[in-house]
Amino acid sequence: MFEGKLNLPEKACRAFPDRPGSLAAGFDIKADRSGKSDSTFESGEELEILKPNGPGSAPESEDAYVEMMEEHFESRVRRNPKKYGSRLVSVKEVIAADDKRSDLEYELAQKEINLEKLQRIADTGLPDGGGLRATAWKLLLGYLPSCRDLWEKELTENRQKYLKLKEELLLSPSEITRIKDEVSNYNDQNADNDVDGPLRREEISQEDHPLSSGKASVWHQYFQHIEIAEQIGRDLQRTHPDMKFFSGDAAFSRKNREAMRNILLLFAKLNPVIRYVQGMNEVLAPMYYVFSTDPDEQNAENAEADSFSCFVRLLSDSVDHFCQQLDNSSGGILSTLSHLAELLKANDEELWRHLEYTNEIKPQFYAFRWITLLLTQEFNLQPILRIWDTLLSNPFGIQDMLLRVCCAMLLCMKSRLLSGDFVANLQLLQHYPDVNIEHLLQVARDLSPDTSSYSLSP
Repeated sequence: MFEGKLNLPEKACRAFPDRPGSLAAGFDIKADRSGKSDSTFESGEELEILKPNGPGSAPESEDAYVEMMEEHFESRVRRNPKKYGSRLVSVKEVIAADDKRSDLEYELAQKEINLEKLQRIADTGLPDGGGLRATAWKLLLGYLPSCRDLWEKELTENRQKYLKLKEELLLSPSEITRIKDEVSNYNDQNADNDVDGPLRREEISQEDHPLSSGKASVWHQYFQHIEIAEQIGRDLQRTHPDMKFFSGDAAFSRKNREAMRNILLLFAKLNPVIRYVQGMNEVLAPMYYVFSTDPDEQNAENAEADSFSCFVRLLSDSVDHFCQQLDNSSGGILSTLSHLAELLKANDEELWRHLEYTNEIKPQFYAFRWITLLLTQEFNLQPILRIWDTLLSNPFGIQDMLLRVCCAMLLCMKSRLLSGDFVANLQLLQHYPDVNIEHLLQVARDLSPDTSSYSLSP
């Protein structure tokens, strides 16, 4: 019916891809019985002939064509809002999203990944689906090397190391003893296969005795970690309770919680000074979610091992924030909170004075959680994934951009904060409202560096 009425240039055709729902909301793909999809027009609906420059003429430039198509598409949305959704998705947005995906796929397919280019792409937000975010995060965290040919070797070695750590540290002493006995019995049988005699009594060392209270006792260490494991289990039950991926009694949900429990318990055993701190489950959740939903089956099956390694890397430059003994050190949480206050003062002294002197609201009252948990309790999961794209892609480090985002969160609430008292403002900052994430991140990028000794990117 539409033959000959409209010829779309190749780039503009990408505004209506086969699966536009993965690029932007507002498109509703309908398939007819023959399997053909129609993402733009309904059956029986006539398509107007577009003649922006007069009868039979074409637009003078690509920009003019995109503008023409955008106006045409928005008029169709207004006439049929049920089909296209309430939000207007511009042709430029769809083309930009498609171009970004293409650029990212091209970059990740190179033998040598250009990390600077990857950082620039990720800073603007990584596309959902296709495992692109999972691969990009692994590269940005340094888990994957920039040389693509080394990926398989590195992944295999790291995943095997994780399995070995689990066998050594997560098995109960009784399981370890059973395995040792099986190996010992097997060796004895091979050595004395033809020798008859009385059964030998196995001696149990003091370290292997379940009632031993010595610090070197494996059972003493095991009972100590049981309490940590129970705390982790309780926290995981509260992790994103609105998402079936994390919460619920389904086998799928229990499997995910068990994997996260292994990661957090193993981290606690390998870091006896810090152990497990409540809230680490929230920091782990976005990473495990991204890795385990990778459409690549092998990557998804190894999400636990990959998440552990990347979780350790993620906390490497902020681990001091979780250690109370280091609160007053140069890398401690109190020093970081002080840097946040200085950054706010350098960018908006009026707001800084209002919070600091009029309200007497110290950063410890609200930003402690923001910083230690990387904002994971301030926003829902999808906004967190977007924010982390920018945090992980910052060439000056996660903490640099994290402080900028925290400062931007204050600036975006300036009018409400200046008119609020202590109670109202504290409640606002401890229950941060929904905001436009792209605007928030742009405010963070535009901040001036503070004048303290703490180095922020220029």
